[in-house]
Amino acid sequence: MSAADPAADPASRPNQAHAFARSDRSALGVWWWTIDRWLLGAVAVLIGLGILLAFSASPAAAARMNVGDPFHFAIRQCVFAVIGAAVLIGTSMLDIKSVRRAAFFIFLGAILLMIALPFLGHNAKGATRWVQFAGFTLQPSEFMKPALIVLVAWMFSEGQKGQGVPGVSIAFGLYVLAVALLLMQPDLGQTVLITIAFGAAFWMAGVPLSWVMLLAATAIAGLFSTYFVFPHVADRVNRFFRPEAADTHQVDRAAEAIAAGGLFGRGPGEGVMKRHVPDLHNDFIYSVGAEEYGLIFSLIILALFSLIVIRGLYKAMKLSNAFEQVAAAGLFVLVGQQAIINVAVNLNLIPTKGMTLPFLSYGGSSLIASGLTLGLALALTRRRPGAYAPSEGLAKAGAFA
Repeated sequence: MSAADPAADPASRPNQAHAFARSDRSALGVWWWTIDRWLLGAVAVLIGLGILLAFSASPAAAARMNVGDPFHFAIRQCVFAVIGAAVLIGTSMLDIKSVRRAAFFIFLGAILLMIALPFLGHNAKGATRWVQFAGFTLQPSEFMKPALIVLVAWMFSEGQKGQGVPGVSIAFGLYVLAVALLLMQPDLGQTVLITIAFGAAFWMAGVPLSWVMLLAATAIAGLFSTYFVFPHVADRVNRFFRPEAADTHQVDRAAEAIAAGGLFGRGPGEGVMKRHVPDLHNDFIYSVGAEEYGLIFSLIILALFSLIVIRGLYKAMKLSNAFEQVAAAGLFVLVGQQAIINVAVNLNLIPTKGMTLPFLSYGGSSLIASGLTLGLALALTRRRPGAYAPSEGLAKAGAFA
């Protein structure tokens, strides 16, 4: 190739030589320089760890379920990870108006599917939460959660404007609709989760403290009432408080797996207890990681979720727009609280719930919905003109009074 060949001159290939330069005004370039790369990196590590743990858990899960390919679940998890990452990146590129529009249509679609579950749903373990089609099982409530948080934040912000929009009433109506459909499945775990996230959004919106206390009291009363309404809830609570009088095989094996891991674990693929832990590849994937990679690995997982939640809330509180503040904070709380519930169940700190660990547990609905949740949060916290301009911070208390 001659020296005069344009292909040999770096200056003649600016798009290649200066990929992701600050002057790159392509959609991808703008996204790269406005996204929070610490949050993006933490999520990428979690997705990678989820694939690693899927390969550890897949052979034992496949053997228990009589699946011929020992890496059946690991391969599917890789596919789900690619889709989840694509959803996260694509969603995080949205502008604020598109975030609201996407949340509306996702919520509408998820609610319609949840309404149809009694007629079209797939029953498993005494609950009807999934829709099956083309060999894929979809849990619509997973996608409803982040969409609901964005919509209620939108309604709260509209109510603050004092232009006659009954924002608080609409937000509560959406929340009650979601809770009613969840309890019909029944799915108490998701109900508790969205109630906590809704309460966080409610408080972040700057409503009077008396309203927040009323919501908290109502939620606690409702939670206690489920003990008498749903037999499976009473059974799980009884097993938690009286383990000697009930079958606690699942949580006992998970606790043994965590204890057996020690500081550095048994080693990749060397876990023993995972062969005896039901749902080891999804709800109890944390115990698999603790046994094979040890306490340090477990703490790294907790540190990654802590980074996402703490940095996410910090970024949310510095936003100048009330809707963006409330929506972003609610989404980060949603992810953090789900991780806390899953780990607490693995450690036998709370009664068992069918709650996945975001990005780590096996399952397409869980992984893709987790990508959607943080994709929306990253879109809301991207740097844009005026997004982080000096402001009075969160909406003032009493804005709805």
